[in-house]
Amino acid sequence: QVQLVESGGGLVQAGGSLRLSCAASGSIGSINAMGWYRQAPGKQRELVATIRSGGSANYADSVKGRFTISRDNAKNTVYLQMNSLKVEDTAVYYCNANLRVADRNYAMDYWGKGTLVTVSS
Repeated sequence: QVQLVESGGGLVQAGGSLRLSCAASGSIGSINAMGWYRQAPGKQRELVATIRSGGSANYADSVKGRFTISRDNAKNTVYLQMNSLKVEDTAVYYCNANLRVADRNYAMDYWGKGTLVTVSS
C-alpha cells in the first residue's frame, strides 16, 4: 500500500512564502514524475508543477518565477517552495506521484489528501 502525505500548508499574507512537502511511503518500486496540483473553491483541479526523476520540471504559467518544485529521490519526497504568494493562490494543494508498486510491472497515479493554503490580502 502506498501513501502520499502532504504538509506545510497554512495561512499566509499576500507576498509571503510557504513550503509544501509530500512524502511517499509504502512498497514503492520506482517513482517517475511527482507533482503538485491545486483546487480552488468552485474551480477544477489544475496542475501547478511537476518534476521528473531526472529533475526536469514543468510549471503552470501562473506560478512561473514564484514557485519552485524540487525532489529528494532518496526520501521519495517532493517539495514546493512558494514565494510572492497571491490571494489567487488560495486552494487545496494535492501531491501526485506516478509510481510503480514494488511487485508490479506498471505505474499508476497516486494522490495525497491535500493541504490547504490560504493567502490573505
